[in-house]
Formats: sequence, structure tokens, C-alpha cells
Amino acid sequence: MNTSSTTFSNTIVPVKSQDLDAAEVSWFAPLCSDDYRYLGVPDGALRSSFENTSRIAQTADRLGFRNMLCPSSYQVGQDTLSFVAAMAPLTKQMSLLAAIRMGEMQPIMLARTVATLDHMLKGRLTLNVISSDFPGEVASNELRYQRSKEVVEILKQAWTQDEINYAGQVYNFKGLNTAPVKPYQQNGGPLLYFGGYSPDAVNLCAEHCDVYLMWPEAEGQLADRMRVVNERAQHYGRTIDYGLRIHMIVRDTEAEAREYAEDLVSQLDDEIGKKIRERALDAKNFGVSIQTQNLKLADESGYLEPHIWTGVGRARSGCGAALVGSVDQVMSKIERYQKMGIRAFIFSGYPHLNECEQFGTKVLPHLKTCSLPEVYGRVPSSTPATPLGNGVRK
Repeated sequence: MNTSSTTFSNTIVPVKSQDLDAAEVSWFAPLCSDDYRYLGVPDGALRSSFENTSRIAQTADRLGFRNMLCPSSYQVGQDTLSFVAAMAPLTKQMSLLAAIRMGEMQPIMLARTVATLDHMLKGRLTLNVISSDFPGEVASNELRYQRSKEVVEILKQAWTQDEINYAGQVYNFKGLNTAPVKPYQQNGGPLLYFGGYSPDAVNLCAEHCDVYLMWPEAEGQLADRMRVVNERAQHYGRTIDYGLRIHMIVRDTEAEAREYAEDLVSQLDDEIGKKIRERALDAKNFGVSIQTQNLKLADESGYLEPHIWTGVGRARSGCGAALVGSVDQVMSKIERYQKMGIRAFIFSGYPHLNECEQFGTKVLPHLKTCSLPEVYGRVPSSTPATPLGNGVRK
């Protein structure tokens, strides 16, 4: 089965890339101490070192993945933006989706960092907007999302206007020339990906972001989630795209895939799994609680619905389920998601390098893929006339 001949225009809700017959298929860089052969059992050979994570990124790039999520968390591992900068000359065609916790960096200097990275990557930069607490901070939902909203609005001024003039509840700037912060990408700058389930989160994404990212749920719940976000986006006169972040276990047969899933958690102590879940900065947010609820809704083998296995969620905050099956079963499920209106996928698996190679050789060659920044017309065909590009130096 090859989805390249399939159309996906009859979607659950209107999507920005309505007639797109391809998907942005991404992999995951385990920068935050999240790589295992056996979940919950630390393995020094799989630590989040640059040597290990860069090998995964280069493998994903070589296999043809179109983007890579680079997460952010205060755990043993690597700083997101440092890793993205280091991978710019080491990758060729794959974009890098940098997770940025809004407010961690002063917004103007963040805009400058983004512009630098975007030029280094020649337009292969995308941004994952995060609104969780800073390390050591416990902030109100209202403050976190107000802060995020203001940072995003300041970034958009930096990317589209000659001056930054902003008066907010958190930040105030007046008369700042935007020449130092112009990105490589045109027509709006880097795409913004966002995931969050609270009303404040949905509102922020609906008003400002390009791709709404979801974690695994039953198809009916995903459809309901899309309807809620679309309704809010319509309020702002916008139509956005949707993405799914889910783990992957694909083998030649379903029996092999299910056997590997069971083996993955065969040495897991549930108390240790709970500690792993709770150490993440987003461990107490609404979206994570839904992933925890999936564990209770699953059958005795851990399956929420056919091929959606929640065992990963026993030792992981956030994305807590995997798509498990044979090559044909996995491709069929991806096609179902595309028909719903999902245009971006962020996959991962354990160990990340091994599963990247499994998916990248068994499934990816049969999928029609794309880069959403290119679909959106953000990446210029030649170096743009920006101060860091081919613009006149002043």
C-alpha cells in the first residue's frame, strides 16, 4: 500500500493544508534522558550525550525524515538550542523542531537566536511553543499562557515588521529596529507548532500557531479535540493544521511487534516508572493527566484501541502510547489519521536509533512526505535579502 495515490481532503474539520496528499513525517531527538532498551532501566550506552543524539539525528536525516522534534526539559541531557545549532551543518534536508519554553529567554534576544539558527539551517527551523513552568517555578496557568502569548506576538512583530512596538502585561518594548532579528524564512517566519489541552492553551494555538500537536488518544477523542481547536480557530478567522506525536513499534508481523512491546516493559518497576513520569516539568498539566487516564481505559494488554498500546505511558510523562503493528497495519493507521486531517507526525521509539531505522526502512519509503515550511511557502528558493543573508549591509 502506498499512500501517495490517496487523497485526504474529506477531513474531520477544515485544515489549512486541505488538499495536501502528503505528510510531514518527523522523528525525535532524546535530549532529556529518555532513551531505553528496557523502559525504566537506565543504560549508560543510551545516555543523552551529543554523540548518541547526533547519531540519531543524522540517521533520521539520511533516511528521509522531514523534521525532528528537539525537546526541552530540566533533566540530564542537552540544551535544545545548543543542540539545534550543532546539528545545522551535520544535517542536509531535515528540519529541526526546537522546543522553546516561552519566557526562558528575553523575547528580543530569543528572536535574535531564532534568526541566527534559521540562517544556519537555511530555513530548516521550526518552533515548538512550550508554556510549562520554568525549573523551580510554580506559576499560575494564566501567567504562563499570557507570557507565552506575548512572546509569540513579539516574535511575529520581529518577523513581519520594521519595528517592535509592544505593550503587554509582562513585556513592553518600543521602537526596536527588527534588522537584527530577521529570519531566513519569509512570509511569516518559522512555523509554530503547539500542544496543550487547557482552554488557555487551545486559545493560544487557535490565535497564533500553525500546527496543533496532539498526543495519542482513541480516534474519537482525537476527532473531538480537533473540533474544539477548530471552533476556537474559526473565532479568530483562522484555519490551522494538526499533528500527532506518538511512539512507534513496527515489525514485519503484528506478533513480532506485540512481542517487542511486552519485552520493552518486561523489567519495569511501576514505582520507578511513576518517578520517571513525575520528574518532568509538565508532569501535572492537563494533557499529561489525559495520557495517564488512557492507562486506565486500556484493555488488560494495554491497548486503548487496535494497535494503540499505552504501555509506554507507564514510564513516561507526556506522549504515553505507541502505534504497534506490522508494516501494513502501521501504514493503514497512518492513512486513517491523514484522512481525519492530520498533516504532521512526530514518531519515536525505544531505543530511538533502532526504531528510527526500523520505521525509516520498512515504512517511510512507502509514504509520500513533505516539509510543511515548504508547503506554506516560508522557505525561499535562494538566500533572502535579510541582514544575515544577501541584504545590503548597513
